[in-house]
Amino acid sequence: MTAAPRIIFVGVHREAERPLRWLIGSGERVVGLVTLAATSRSGVSGAVDLTGVASAGGVPVLEVANVNEERCVTWTQALEPDLLLVVGWTQLLKAEMLELPRVACLGFHASLLPKYRGRAPINWALIHGESETGNTLIVLEPGADEGDIVAQRRIAIEDEDDCATLYDKVAATEVEMLAEVLPLIRDGKLPRRRQDPSQATVMPRRRPEDGRIAWERSTRELNDWVRALTHPYPGAFTELEGRRVWIWRAQPAVTASGFPRSLPGVIRVEGDRPLVATGDGWLEILAAQLEGAEELTGADAAATFLTPGCRLGDAAPGGR
Repeated sequence: MTAAPRIIFVGVHREAERPLRWLIGSGERVVGLVTLAATSRSGVSGAVDLTGVASAGGVPVLEVANVNEERCVTWTQALEPDLLLVVGWTQLLKAEMLELPRVACLGFHASLLPKYRGRAPINWALIHGESETGNTLIVLEPGADEGDIVAQRRIAIEDEDDCATLYDKVAATEVEMLAEVLPLIRDGKLPRRRQDPSQATVMPRRRPEDGRIAWERSTRELNDWVRALTHPYPGAFTELEGRRVWIWRAQPAVTASGFPRSLPGVIRVEGDRPLVATGDGWLEILAAQLEGAEELTGADAAATFLTPGCRLGDAAPGGR
């Protein structure tokens, strides 16, 4: 094809905003946006409202509860797309939708496929202490994340990264890959290679209640746990005297001078820094929130509820 492909963009997660803005700003033929309606969007971690971006670019919008509903199929078909581009979406597209575009239905998955197929790949990579993740553009097929690879990028996980910063890196690679692949599609080429199923790993869905902290784990594991589940996700949490406490930011404590070993979950304060005993050391709390109150810095939390001698956690099982 010599003309730019007609693209219907399907997305709702924050990672979708940057590539959508780039497509519109670059003059690509985005002929429609499918996104979740506000009532459905409110229950999705990391969801953003993309309707303003689309409307500013003159792109028609369809808000749905489910991408496979009949009115979405009819609307999509009427726009005669060459490509469906699925970015930051939470629902599997069924065959009726996958078969609509003339060229292909393409989607991004935030891992180095075939590794980390399934839900929450960025969160799982952080939980598992990975030093590298990635992003993969694939041809979407009925099986989850099993389609041919069109393009792929590696992404280093730095010590200061959390789930939010990694999704920002993911969004940047999406723009890179689209800039690489769309000219090829205009030339009638779609690069693709099969995934090796023997190398596949499939990760389960995560739910808010899975974020409970098990303080007997190592400092490194707990630091990874917190940064994997922080904003815009529901957060890593524990309990204090019957009230839930969310730990939004933390770091391994470099010093805990003069502190004897304590039971996991016991709080000590060094200066104004709240430190919590772990299975092998101490974790410094940088931001925390007591149930029913606002999020506080570590220093303010130490002055109010993370006081010396208190113990976080209970006998409930930990999350990993």
